[in-house]
Amino acid sequence: MSVGGGRVSRSINRLRTTQRRRSEERFAERFAQQWASVRTERRPEEPPSIDAGESNYARAKVPYGVDLAAAWSWRLLVVAGAGYVVALGIAKFSVVVMPLIIALLLTALVVPVVDVLHTRARFPRGLAALLVVLASLALVALGLSFAGQQVAQGASDLSKQVVDGIDQIRDWLKTGPLHASDSQISDYLKAAQDAVTTSNDRVVERITEVGTTIGHIVAGFFIILFATYFFLADGDRIWAWLVRIFPRASREKADSSGRVAWTSLTAFVRATVLVAFTDALGIMIVAAILRVPFVLAIGVLVFLGAFVPMIGATISGSVAVLVALVAHGPLSALLMLAGVIAVQQLEAHVLQPFLLGRLVRVHPLAVIVAIAAGVLVAGIAGALVAVPLVAAANAVVVHLSTPEEAEEQAEQEPLGDEPD
Repeated sequence: MSVGGGRVSRSINRLRTTQRRRSEERFAERFAQQWASVRTERRPEEPPSIDAGESNYARAKVPYGVDLAAAWSWRLLVVAGAGYVVALGIAKFSVVVMPLIIALLLTALVVPVVDVLHTRARFPRGLAALLVVLASLALVALGLSFAGQQVAQGASDLSKQVVDGIDQIRDWLKTGPLHASDSQISDYLKAAQDAVTTSNDRVVERITEVGTTIGHIVAGFFIILFATYFFLADGDRIWAWLVRIFPRASREKADSSGRVAWTSLTAFVRATVLVAFTDALGIMIVAAILRVPFVLAIGVLVFLGAFVPMIGATISGSVAVLVALVAHGPLSALLMLAGVIAVQQLEAHVLQPFLLGRLVRVHPLAVIVAIAAGVLVAGIAGALVAVPLVAAANAVVVHLSTPEEAEEQAEQEPLGDEPD
């Protein structure tokens, strides 16, 4: 019994020991869980992780037409903005820019004379340029003095004819279809006088504006004078300096483009001078036949006006019609108008296609748009220089877009003289 009782007691002790160990393990496990939950409550929660997919840098899937239109649109906006900024800059500094452009045109006109004096007569280039500039000044001064002398001599007679013309107009208003009375005519004349004299309080302002304009003209004259001389004397070095501004890879194209532009500009200026001289000579001959006063002055005016293609000679020729109307009446004015139209037809159908059309190749629509843009930017001076600049730009565009094989073929048939 004692042996069996000992076994039972040992079994009971092992059972109790096992239960105690299990209770301790369960207690430790519950304690660990509680301690972990306490630590979790004290520690902040970590943000949830975001799993990103593969990056997609492929081109936007839009229709080809929309993509092409967008590409053209922003490029056109950039070009238009750049052009607008350039136009604003030219308008802002027109007192300097326009004389430089006019000097460039004068250089294109007289540079062959300098070349002849330098190469054949062995004059130093600076001296040859100085002589040509002085001779040009003397020629212009001589023409203006003759024209001014003619105007001064005939001004008194013309003023009397103007007074007689006004009296004839007054008589026509009385006896013509209007049947105006003396009081109505006086009212019309008084209204015209009031329209002229109502702004007398702005006389000081107008005098200031006139003084500023005269100052700009004088400054522009000296800029043209000195710029023309230096273009003639040091044109090669000035152009070489400008070409060096471009990147090295673009200098050859820049140099060839400049020479093509100079060739086109030279051809345009010389052809325009020939056309202007023809217009002035034709209108002067008609005016001399009709005994219209101020023939030389009219010729000078038509010559200068003809530098604006298509419309310049017509507008300046209308002055001859007005002078003929005042001096000799309606019949002489009609004959003078017929002469101006005949000269313009000769220019439009013979001279323009043969000279400007063949040498410059600028479409008439481009000429009209260029003149309008030049007037908006710089007035009459802008109209004078707009067309030659467009002609030069057109020559450069054609040159840059022409394949090399076509350029070699075109070199065999040059459009004009090589630039200096």
